[in-house]
Amino acid sequence: MSPLDSESPADSNSPAVSDTIWVRHNRIDLAIHHLTNGSDPTHRPLLLLHGLGERTPDEVPPSVRWPGPVYGLDFTGHGQSTIPVGGGYTSEILVGDVDASLEELGEVTILGRGLGAYIGLLIAAARPQQVMGVVMSDGPGLVGGGIHPGSPSVPFPAPWASNTPDPFALLELARDVRPPDYAQTYVRFVLESSKLEKALMVCAVARPEWLAAVAAEPGVGQGTVDEALQFYAGF
Repeated sequence: MSPLDSESPADSNSPAVSDTIWVRHNRIDLAIHHLTNGSDPTHRPLLLLHGLGERTPDEVPPSVRWPGPVYGLDFTGHGQSTIPVGGGYTSEILVGDVDASLEELGEVTILGRGLGAYIGLLIAAARPQQVMGVVMSDGPGLVGGGIHPGSPSVPFPAPWASNTPDPFALLELARDVRPPDYAQTYVRFVLESSKLEKALMVCAVARPEWLAAVAAEPGVGQGTVDEALQFYAGF
């Protein structure tokens, strides 16, 4: 079972909450879902970043064990967040989504699934003092568009496919090019600036070329999602 696939709460002693925080960013209303306070509401929050075409789960999955609050961000064009007119999706746009969320939440640990794993890497490089660890796990959008640019044509989605996820998001983000050396540059930014000895943990079974390059970098940890979360929960 993937770490973000479930409808059951992670801990029966940690009451679920259904609050949604709305953050305005570049004419987009971003939905940040407060899923639980955890057993220690004063602990640093865990921020869930979903895969391509997904949304924040309704409850914290049972495989996600975290002592503090857990939040989930719906990326632009996904879940309850705004669908922009005409597409224009890039990884950088989604990094901006997370950056706006950090303004609201402060210091967090990130659990990224699929596309969310890649975005987690990028935001950790941009905000190394606020991102206390990124756990990168399997999920939709992990591969991206490979290491070389593909066709420049953009198919027009069917007019009836108007509900989230935005079809433009599925088309454009699935073609996002991820050269291994590009990813490695971000890894080095993270490792040079983070307060943690191991600021990145690769927990995905699938290893597209960019992620294999990340995992091969000295200082990047590997293990299960549970092991990674326990590691970061200790800080």
